[in-house]
Amino acid sequence: MLKMMTFFQGLPGERPVPGAVDFPRSPQKLPSTSEGESEASMSEASSEDLVPSPETGAALERDEERAAKKEKKKKSKGLSSMLKVFKGRRKKGQPSSVEPEAEPNASPGLDSRLPTVEELKVDLEHGRLEAARPLLALERELLETAAAGRLSDQELVRRQSKVEALYALLRDQVLGVLRRPLEAAPEQLRQALAVVAEQELEDRQVAAGPGGSALAPTRPRHWLQLWRRGVTQAAEERLSQPVATGAEGPSAAERTFLHMGRTMKEDLEAVVERLKPLFPAEFHVVAAYAESYHQYFAAQLAAMAQFELCERDTYMLLVWVQNLYPNDIINSPKLAGELQGIRLGSLLPPKQIRLLEATFLSNEVANVKELMARALELESQRWAQDVPPQRLDGHCHSELAIDVIQIVSQSQAKAESITSDLGVQIRQVLLLELAGFLRSYQRAFDDFLERYKQLKNYRANVIANINNCLSFRASVEQRWQTLQDTHSHLLVPLNEIKTHGFDSLLQNLFLDLKPLFKRFTQTRWSAPVEILEEILATVSERLPEFSELQDSVRKELMEAVHLHLVKEYIIRLSKRRLILKTAEQQQQLARHILSNADLIHCFCTQNGSSANWLSLALPRLAEIICLQDLNAIKIEVATYVTWYPDFSKGHLNAILAIKGNLSSSEVRSIRSILDINTGPHESTHPLFSLIRVG
Repeated sequence: MLKMMTFFQGLPGERPVPGAVDFPRSPQKLPSTSEGESEASMSEASSEDLVPSPETGAALERDEERAAKKEKKKKSKGLSSMLKVFKGRRKKGQPSSVEPEAEPNASPGLDSRLPTVEELKVDLEHGRLEAARPLLALERELLETAAAGRLSDQELVRRQSKVEALYALLRDQVLGVLRRPLEAAPEQLRQALAVVAEQELEDRQVAAGPGGSALAPTRPRHWLQLWRRGVTQAAEERLSQPVATGAEGPSAAERTFLHMGRTMKEDLEAVVERLKPLFPAEFHVVAAYAESYHQYFAAQLAAMAQFELCERDTYMLLVWVQNLYPNDIINSPKLAGELQGIRLGSLLPPKQIRLLEATFLSNEVANVKELMARALELESQRWAQDVPPQRLDGHCHSELAIDVIQIVSQSQAKAESITSDLGVQIRQVLLLELAGFLRSYQRAFDDFLERYKQLKNYRANVIANINNCLSFRASVEQRWQTLQDTHSHLLVPLNEIKTHGFDSLLQNLFLDLKPLFKRFTQTRWSAPVEILEEILATVSERLPEFSELQDSVRKELMEAVHLHLVKEYIIRLSKRRLILKTAEQQQQLARHILSNADLIHCFCTQNGSSANWLSLALPRLAEIICLQDLNAIKIEVATYVTWYPDFSKGHLNAILAIKGNLSSSEVRSIRSILDINTGPHESTHPLFSLIRVG
């Protein structure tokens, strides 16, 4: 369906349309208000009737001579001007109007004669539109004769039928030229336009004149209206041309609308570029064609929208109604200025558009939910079947994040390809669905961690999923960075997956470190440097196990190791097995702590940890142990709480227990500092909340 967005892409098997309004080659009769009348006239005035008999011709000439003698006082009016259909070509720069000037009703003079009916018939059959002016003169003369009452009713009917038969020929010739205007020579097209303009003027003059003629009324002829009907019929024929179908690619409906859209655009551009300069302004040629094409296009869409549509066709209709038609056709560079004042409107009414949009949103959300669930199911099956993850640039890799983000992105792109507002609407819904998926992902991963530890590729798949969180996080932060609440909500399951993954990867390492940390209290801190160096060496030996983590994730894992080392060190200090009663002993322990803190910090930062917030945890505790002045200790404790808000009275009691030279009242006085600083403190980085004290 997205291929349809490439608006000018040709369809396979379809003949390219030239840059013109290619009207059908096989002429069809145009509907007209006087069509039945003209057919009757043509049948009545057969080829024999159109040629007057000698007796009738002589009678007509004698009648005309007698009528001329009775009007000797009137000035004779020559027919030379009538035979000139065009009084001169329009000079360059003059308005493009071919409406003739009103002429007084003319009667033939004795020195001139009107062409016979047969002569006019031959001229018209050969497409000589110059015969239009003499035919109009015959019509006017017949009206004068009828008004004078010089002929019987039967003879008037006979003559009028001949005139109307000639008008039927003229009409078919004129409208035939106008039906395929780009195929006609410019001069012939101007003649046809002049005839229509002349007939429209005659319609208005007859309507404004006195009525009551003995002749059957034949005006108004409405040739301009007939031309507009022809434009409508031509638009239907152009847009309804069959389109080649293929087994693959766009559906039949998509091909049809693509054909209609491209045809309408190219035809209207041809009208603007090639017909508008030739047509008089009063024809409103651009509006006539645009409205006809628009009406047919809208009718086809409305007919299709009445049925229960599949998801693909619902999307296609919305794309055409809301995007392609108004943007790529109506507001295209060559047409925007011409169509701006015509106000064609939308292809579908607003209520129907809203219903289609609601259906589209429902379909898309259901599809996204199903596709994401299927992707997670396939990924979980690979974990359970002990399928090793892919390796990409030396790192364990999973396609799950790429697949899911692509599903969400494509759905939002589809909505935005209809309207930006619809893109905003679906964005909120997709966020909710993505949040639900990530929670499902977390549950599936936790289940894998719990049940499949014995598998050979267990650790590799854990690393792949931790790396996967990085891809998810990057996409969420990039796409929804302006929505902080939703952004944070989405990251919670990802953080849990990463944390649980770290716990699983580090579990064996931390078990190996536990007996080493116990030696701090067993030796009563007599050899703290040697013990710590052994601890750091053990960590260093195990670090290559995490090399398949992404670099940034490996640094986060090193921060977790850094936190564990500091936490375990504080736990050993808080065991209350070491009581130092002299200031010298306390200062010596403080020096050991400072030295160990420096070793831990240097080792961890050199291996990628950026947990600088841990740098003061041990040194400031050493300062509390070292200080002897009560007020100095209080100040240091108060400062320490600002750095580590989860430092509680229980933790403080454990540290103060090391200082065996403090009285109970002094301890209570120091503890009271925490009463002043108590409040809703939430630590950004938990440390002491991870340490349980008695």
